[in-house]
Amino acid sequence: MVRLRIVLLAVTLGAMVALAQETYNIRLAPVAADIAMRENIAGSGMVKVTLVGTELTLNGTFEGLKGNATVAHIHQGTATGVRGPELLALTVTKSMSGNVSGSFNLTPEQLAALKKGRWYVQIHSEKAPEGNLWGWLLK
Repeated sequence: MVRLRIVLLAVTLGAMVALAQETYNIRLAPVAADIAMRENIAGSGMVKVTLVGTELTLNGTFEGLKGNATVAHIHQGTATGVRGPELLALTVTKSMSGNVSGSFNLTPEQLAALKKGRWYVQIHSEKAPEGNLWGWLLK
């Protein structure tokens, strides 16, 4: 009986550790741009990202764009601060202010890249199709 309780306790503790919640609070700021693009890039935002096990949930807001948002993605860079290709599509309000959201079940490779600081959120707009706002998923 004691042995069974120890096993159950170990299983319960293991499950609790596996489902530990991690939270990332991201500040969205204008994408680095050359002088010609500065007149088209503006705005700010905040995004809260929650990771429970392999389930990633993202919810945030943005405002102050100079053109309507068109798309938003999670991108993966080769290193923190280095831009990279889009990885996961997000839902975004097609306006100069609004919401951005998404929910994903991550693969082990995606989870490793996230934990290494290689992911960022990027919102594109009509006036800045290469990217308007971005923010890195860092602890």
